[in-house]
Amino acid sequence: MAAALFAGVVVYSVFGGADFGSGFFDATAGGARRGAQVRTLIDHSIGPVWEANHVWLIYVLVTWWTAFPGTFAAAMSTLWLPLMLALLGIVLRGASFAFRKYSATIGQARLFGIVFAGSSLITPFFLGCVAGAIASGRVPADGGGDLVSSWVNPTSLFGGLIAGGSCAYLAGSFLVADAARSGHPGLAEMLRVRTLGVGAVTGACVFAALVPIRQDAATLFDGLTGRALPLMVLSAFAGAGALVLIWTRRYAVARFAAAAAVGTVTLGWGVGQYPWLLVDQVTIEQAAGADATLQALLVAVGLAVVIVVPALSYLLYLTQSERWLRH
Repeated sequence: MAAALFAGVVVYSVFGGADFGSGFFDATAGGARRGAQVRTLIDHSIGPVWEANHVWLIYVLVTWWTAFPGTFAAAMSTLWLPLMLALLGIVLRGASFAFRKYSATIGQARLFGIVFAGSSLITPFFLGCVAGAIASGRVPADGGGDLVSSWVNPTSLFGGLIAGGSCAYLAGSFLVADAARSGHPGLAEMLRVRTLGVGAVTGACVFAALVPIRQDAATLFDGLTGRALPLMVLSAFAGAGALVLIWTRRYAVARFAAAAAVGTVTLGWGVGQYPWLLVDQVTIEQAAGADATLQALLVAVGLAVVIVVPALSYLLYLTQSERWLRH
């Protein structure tokens, strides 16, 4: 059940990340006239999927509180502040993205655009802070941890920065491919330069984070440099490969390499903190709920795989195909 739970985390980090990261390019597109082409591309690219991607977040939360209820309660009572800020970002992002399309004036469009870009940036940052708090052992088993220092610390802050950078990097790799396929070479070239810059900074941030994590989260560091090391190395190669592919303008393949880089680094985090669910506090085995509940959940997960995954896969296929560009 823990594997099924973390599979949802990995999928959300990839698909939700590519969705959230578009906010960075919206924020840096420029004024109303100069940035219109980028914002039109963003609307066209994420319009069909920006709500669908939250299915994975709902899946993760429902599975966590049902299968491992004690640790879910502990995390919620300790980390409610960054979680509420992330939730606020999700709500504001969705509302502003929709309202901007129907703005009556350019001023309203600018206001909703600022809210959309800002909330797109803060949501992955706070979710990354939550992951860092859990991975650094700052969530007590019985909950009630410090409301500030639990997520305002080196591991959590680097987690937030890496999450935000990874989202922007992913979004850039998808947007530059969309721009090239839709026949906008100038736009693709501009996005290419920015994506290369974001990817290089994010990659450097991942490796720089190992220094404070070694002191701040020893258990996680041992896992990342031990059993999870092959995944971290694979992520580094995939990330570097994606940069090379974007540099050489092989955008279609670069999307998969960038997704692989983010997916493997997220998976490496899970493997690195195994067997802990709350690091240094509660293991996965200790946190598990009743056997009957876990068995029922496994049945529900199996049904979800059969019912939900094909539909979402077809949606993603359509949005990444030539057919979608003609509409």
